Amino acid sequence: MKTNNQQPTTNSRKGILLVNLGSPRSTSVPDVREYLDEFLMDEKVIDYRWFFRALLVQGIILNTRPAKSAEAYKTVWTDEGSPLIVITQRIQKKLQKLVDVPVEIGMRYAQPSIEAGIQKLIDQGVSEIVLFPLYPQYAMSTTETVIDKAEEVRKKKFPGIKINYVQPFYNREIYIDCLAESIRDKLPENFDALQFSYHGVPERHIYKTDPTNTCNLNDCCSRENNPSHQFCYRHQCFDVTNSVIKKLGLPKEKVMVTFQSRLGKDKWMEPYTDETLETIGKKGVKNLAIVCPAFVSDCLETLEEISVEGKHQFEHGGGENFHYIPCLNDEDRWIDVVKTLCDEKLNEFYLV
Repeated sequence: MKTNNQQPTTNSRKGILLVNLGSPRSTSVPDVREYLDEFLMDEKVIDYRWFFRALLVQGIILNTRPAKSAEAYKTVWTDEGSPLIVITQRIQKKLQKLVDVPVEIGMRYAQPSIEAGIQKLIDQGVSEIVLFPLYPQYAMSTTETVIDKAEEVRKKKFPGIKINYVQPFYNREIYIDCLAESIRDKLPENFDALQFSYHGVPERHIYKTDPTNTCNLNDCCSRENNPSHQFCYRHQCFDVTNSVIKKLGLPKEKVMVTFQSRLGKDKWMEPYTDETLETIGKKGVKNLAIVCPAFVSDCLETLEEISVEGKHQFEHGGGENFHYIPCLNDEDRWIDVVKTLCDEKLNEFYLV
């Protein structure tokens, strides 16, 4: 029987680990509290010094938020479990049918963990892993923390394993084509505006992830080339939007970009999704379509925050017809993109 730290001794074999955000084990308040504790105590999510982060998270948030979040999770939970986990499992199963290497999943927070996913691959004789963070854009609270965690686990538990990471794919044409086609298929015929709602991050995160020191959160995002673009989440969100609406042939005046899910009183990227939804009805937008391209899998932030709460905000603010466009989830065209991006990284192992 193999132990946790045992490394494969046979010839090198490759595998794929798909990594998503994660989810509570259940909708119970204790399980939600445990999940939020791990998630919000990540220094890449709330980037305060440990003492102040613990004071905020464990002293305040975990005493008030778990019960409310548990009720929100209940509105999206399925008979199979968490939508995010279920959809990621479906992606895994579909991808496994297309590739001849083992495919497993791991979550940055909660279970199945990244460590558990790596162990499953090792148990199948894998020693070279393509790890795919399922986030189109780069951010310290998504791609960066996944890679940091995977490297921590590798060094402590599996030092003989090689990991090749799929990079953010926001500007890859195969992804843009896939996203545009998916939106086109689901876009209602009559709409006044198409809103792209991306998960927000504090503005300071943008500066922290920019080693070039050239980002100013103003005109640099609209420049054709800027050294910070490969690290700038804000630029990458606008880049996705512009590329998609060009593919769809939509006029820019019918499209807006907003940012959702802010936490606390710090300055986050603007404009805010909730405030926009509360006001655009009075400005003449009666028929709204909204999509969330920071996510590839539907989850609490899309199914509850946008399609339930967002719909209520829009209608309360004078809007009439609200149409949420689902994420790519396990669409076959998206699985083809995942396969292509993984194949590229698998092939790189042969070049070393």
